[in-house]
Amino acid sequence: MRRGIAATALVAALALAATACGGDDKDSGGDVQTGGELSGTVTWWDTSGDAEKATFKKIAEAFTAQHPKVTVKYVNVPYGDAQNKVKNAFSSGSDAPDVIRADVGWVADFASLGYLDEVPAGTVKKVDADFLKQAAASGKYEGKTYAVPQVIDTLGLFYNKKMLADAGVQPPKSLEELKTAAAAIKAKTGKTGLYLRGDDSYWSLPYLYGEGGDLVDAKTKTVTVDNEAGVKAFKAARDLVASGAAITSATDGYVNQQTAFKTGQVAMMVNGPWAVADTYAGEQFKDKANLGVAPVPAGSAAQGAPQGGHDLAVYAGSKNRSAAHAFVEYMTSQQVQVQTTKELSLLPTRTAAYEQPDVKGNEMVAFFKPAVDKAVERAWIPENGSLFEPLKVEWTKAVTGSSSPEDAAKASGAQFRKILKGWN
Repeated sequence: MRRGIAATALVAALALAATACGGDDKDSGGDVQTGGELSGTVTWWDTSGDAEKATFKKIAEAFTAQHPKVTVKYVNVPYGDAQNKVKNAFSSGSDAPDVIRADVGWVADFASLGYLDEVPAGTVKKVDADFLKQAAASGKYEGKTYAVPQVIDTLGLFYNKKMLADAGVQPPKSLEELKTAAAAIKAKTGKTGLYLRGDDSYWSLPYLYGEGGDLVDAKTKTVTVDNEAGVKAFKAARDLVASGAAITSATDGYVNQQTAFKTGQVAMMVNGPWAVADTYAGEQFKDKANLGVAPVPAGSAAQGAPQGGHDLAVYAGSKNRSAAHAFVEYMTSQQVQVQTTKELSLLPTRTAAYEQPDVKGNEMVAFFKPAVDKAVERAWIPENGSLFEPLKVEWTKAVTGSSSPEDAAKASGAQFRKILKGWN
């Protein structure tokens, strides 16, 4: 049985409010014009991974069934390169995309630089009324809306049900339980308990939140990554590796993590809903029922995972902004969101989508939606992405043992204060 909705049937069902005249509408003031037929080319830079990009390409190109005079040019940009590549394209105006898929942490940065077109007023009303509030918040900057939420996510503990059952352990609820479970897994199977992502600062956040810490306090303009809780977080992660409960690497962490988990070298990993499709392709999960997902283990203070996701935004310099905004509305419509959930197990950002059978009955959504509801909302500040770079360097040093947790936390804080001039 074919998965998803046939493209022509899908777009025929859409009632886009953003039908507008195409061509060069750079004087539209960010608002979608009405009264004409959309035409021209919309170039979309998509940052989704290998397991997702074919689905997004198919859905994006189906926009032309609703608007036959519009050509969608789909470009997949590797996520790791995307932030800098988008900035370079927007700053130069050369070969810049009309629409980007932006990590939620990038929107405020791009908006503060004047790169993003404001979302049309009619769409803003829909976003504020119809979308999850925490998802809508990620697309705003200084009281204005610059992006529409496409998907929302957080991190969870993926586990191999058979390996845990063979070792006689349950999914660990805390880091202490994780170490105990890892020891049992090693004794029974000779395999490692956890792959700890050591080369990406996003994966450090559950440890920070778990110790009662955070990167910054935006309200008081205070750097907090190097306070007592921050140091504890770096120590907790290093302890998992040093004790043998986890393995890590300084490079290619995502690929190594997926490979180790899919082949049964490790029993657990921390990942998000975007990884479900690829994980199912692994030899250990030919029987999909063998994949379990639980909340990330709690630290000494709490259990917490970051709010993540991706938004769609229109380039302020686009020469086809009306078509670009209509494309964004199409890609974030309920029908499209339901289709992406059905095919990729990604979480919608529209509240009503969760009542649809293909979303309501999805096992991964059933886990991740409550986790998203409890996820820690990050500070939506322009420097968000910039903070992750020095944190990534120091996080890697700490978990691999090339720097002490204390020194790594201190160095992170020093770099944060250089970026956030005037912050304590």
